[in-house]
Parts: sequence; structure tokens; C-alpha cells
Amino acid sequence: MEYLDIYDEQGNWLGKEKRSIVHRDAMWHKTVHCWLYDKSGNVFFQVRKEEGTLYTTASGHILAGETIQEGFAREMKEELGIEIDARDAIEVNVVPFIMDRINQNGSVFRDRAFANVYLDLYEGDYQDFELDSNEVSALVLVNAKEVYEMFLKKQGEVVGKVITCQENFNDVREQVIRFSDFLVNPQETAMGKYGMILEKVISMTE
Repeated sequence: MEYLDIYDEQGNWLGKEKRSIVHRDAMWHKTVHCWLYDKSGNVFFQVRKEEGTLYTTASGHILAGETIQEGFAREMKEELGIEIDARDAIEVNVVPFIMDRINQNGSVFRDRAFANVYLDLYEGDYQDFELDSNEVSALVLVNAKEVYEMFLKKQGEVVGKVITCQENFNDVREQVIRFSDFLVNPQETAMGKYGMILEKVISMTE
């Protein structure tokens, strides 16, 4: 059974609770948005299997008693199959996130999260990725500056590298990535959701 640390709206720790109850009762908790980039100014997005859209490199809840760095490393291992020394990961921002949605069974999923946005340099091989087939369909590597400019225009396309896991190897091929391919919730904008991470990658690699 998964437990999460819970907080008040100011971020003060209150205790811990079951994950299901946290989302049932709209309790504040912490998540981590994990991002990887390379020295050439490219950033990794994952393709979420359920939605079929591009999202963070990896992401998930911070478990009770877990640090942000520990959660970063765990999510990288669980979703992408790689070992990361998250002590090198840098904090980009902490963003309060509120969203309610109705599940298919009629229950309400209430999300109140402090999203910890962290960034780390990836210098490994593309063949090292072992994607969790239950959650991730592929990884997409795109140039941060090109995507940033596309988001400013709110339209367009760029050419990226798509990494998929085959039986004995990872296939890497170029593919056109469109503005509409990115996950953006109704209350969000692409720039508001991803702009700060793209700006950070650009500033660190130019």
C-alpha cells in the first residue's frame, strides 16, 4: 500500500496518508517532474501510452519519507529503466498544481500537488533505456530552442529523434513532432507548462 506525505497549503508537513485517500480528499502532497537534457541543448520528452502525447521525461509521486532526489532516481528507474545519480539534479521550480477530474466509475480524482521540477544532464547511450511498456510508448529527443520557438507561435513542427524499445535493441529514428503532439490540459498553455524547463536547458547549453 502506497503512502504519501501530506501538507497544508503553505507546504507544512501534516503527516502521511494512503494515496487513494489523498486524491479522494484533495490533500496536498509532493510530486516530481523529472527532466533530462543533453549537452547539445536537446530535451527528452516521454510519450505517455494512455494519452499518446508528449509529457515530462518521467514523473510521479514522492512517497512518504522520500526526498525529491530519491523520487527522481526512482521514477527514472521505474519508467525509463536507467540508473541516475540524482544528487546532480537541479531544482528549476516548485509549482502548485490543482486539478479535479471525474473517473470512468463516477468517482472524483482531486489533485493538489506541489510539483517539484528537476533537471539533470544525460550522457548515457540511447540503448540503455528500458521503457516501462505499461506507461511509456517512446522517448522523444527535441531541440529545446526549436520547441520553445514553436510554443511561442502556438503552431508548427520540428524534427526530433524517437526512441522505442524493440525486443533486443532500441530503435532510434527521426520523426516530425507537431505542436499538437504535446500534452496540455484545458486550463494550461504549452509555454506555461513547459516553457521554464526549455528556457533552463537553453541557458545551460548555449
